[in-house]
Parts: sequence; structure tokens; C-alpha cells
Amino acid sequence: MKLIRFGEPGQEKAGVILNDVKYDVSAFGEDYNEQFFQRDGLERLKAYVQQNEGKLPQVAEDVRLGSPIARPSKIVCIGLNYADHAKETGAAIPQEPIVFFKATSALCGPNDDVIIPRNAEKLDWEVELAVIIGKKASYVSEEEALDYVAGYALHNDYSERAFQLERGGQWVKGKSNDTFAPVGPFLATPDELEDINNLRLWLTVNGETMQDGTTANLIFKIPFLISYLSQFMTLLPGDMITTGTPAGVGLGMNPQVYLKAGDVVELGIDGLGSSKQTVSAYA
Repeated sequence: MKLIRFGEPGQEKAGVILNDVKYDVSAFGEDYNEQFFQRDGLERLKAYVQQNEGKLPQVAEDVRLGSPIARPSKIVCIGLNYADHAKETGAAIPQEPIVFFKATSALCGPNDDVIIPRNAEKLDWEVELAVIIGKKASYVSEEEALDYVAGYALHNDYSERAFQLERGGQWVKGKSNDTFAPVGPFLATPDELEDINNLRLWLTVNGETMQDGTTANLIFKIPFLISYLSQFMTLLPGDMITTGTPAGVGLGMNPQVYLKAGDVVELGIDGLGSSKQTVSAYA
């Protein structure tokens, strides 16, 4: 299945995509949150959709899409997880995953504007594959890890590099401003994707290709990441792991390139759709 949430910010309703058509399933009565995934929501929703085939109301094409998951308990990020990206930023290849967090208040819809924060100087982009956890995971083995996945989504891990790298402390400061986590357009369940280890990721700025990579080049693969993280924290249903970005970020260019108001960022991943954000000044 492909899950969507649609409507105005803070008032999103649940929906699904069937044969490229968006349908309203808000009558199912649940949002795509921790409780939904914890209570076997995907299977129950699948049964609901089958029982109501031909009766589900369609969603208008011009309706805003929100994040396909409601605000999770945490967004766990993996840094420098592509060798080419580590190289372009002058960093060593990590021996263990670099783990940091992104505030859940950064979550927004896939096509919402990205807002330049106050006092920002270096707004950057990062196309990433996001993994959505489907059931509580603690001390999970690598062999069992994919059994804990509800689905996958497209994510742009926006970063303010001056906040992240020049202001001391942890990276979270440069990762967490409002609108810095556009997710979607949809969550795809694992059966929707052929090979999670061979998906193309791409990103353009004003039509110019900046990133063009593949998940085949992940240093730490998804089963390892889920197992690894579960040794240090309990992953709850609905939690999001965002798995790193390939080369082509503004920070790695010479001279460096950063986003300004009016710029248009488009990105996509094979099987997970595409999204577009326009850069807007803080008002």
C-alpha cells in the first residue's frame, strides 16, 4: 500500500493511493501514528480498503499533502553514510554509524515551502531514504531487522550548516528548524519496492542536478542500522530513521553553494515518488 495524509497543516486526514488515484480513508478513524502501527494498523487498513472497494471518496488533485506519518516519537538520522558524501565534506569514513536527532517539529509536507531560519547563512539540501518503524524494536538482530519495517519514504534532510558546524555542540541545531523535514509524498510498504539496496536518489536545485546516487552505496545498510540503533534506544512504531545522503550537497562544493529565497528544490527516489520545495525567507 501507499499511505498519504492530506489537508491543511495540523488537520491532515488519512488516505491511500490505489492505482495512482488518491482516496480518503479518514472514515477508518485512525491517523498514521504510533498507535496505528502498534495495533497492526497496516493489515487492518488493508482489510478496510478491500471491504470498501468502489466506495472510497477520491481526494482532489490540488489538495495539499502532509507528511505521510503523524509526528513520530523521534527522527533518528545517520550522518556520512555514503562514502562519496564523507569524502566531499572532508570527513573520514565512519567506523560505526554517526547518529544524531532531528526535532520532530521539523516535520512537514513534501511540497511545503522550506523556510530560511532567522540568522541563517548556509541552508543546504540532502535527499535521503527514510525508514518507518512498524513495531517496537529493542535489541533486534540484523537478520530480523526488516520484520520491523512498516515502510519507506522520501525525505529531504535540510541543514543549516553554520548552525550545525560553526556554533558548537551537536548537529541537531542545524537540522531541526521548522520545515527542515519534508517527508513524502507517500509511505510505501516494503512490498511496493523491488530492491531497497538499489534505489536511485536524485535532487535538483533550480533544474540543475546536484545529487544523483544509489542506495547500493550505503556504508551501513538498513538491517544493520535498525539492529545497531536498537542496542542504544527502543525504536517505537512510527519512528523514522533517515539513512544518509549521497554526494552533491552545497557544503561539499568549491565554492560552496547554499539556498536562497526563491530557489526551487526537487528530489525523488525510485518507487517513492518526488517532492518539490520552494525556499522562502523567514517572515
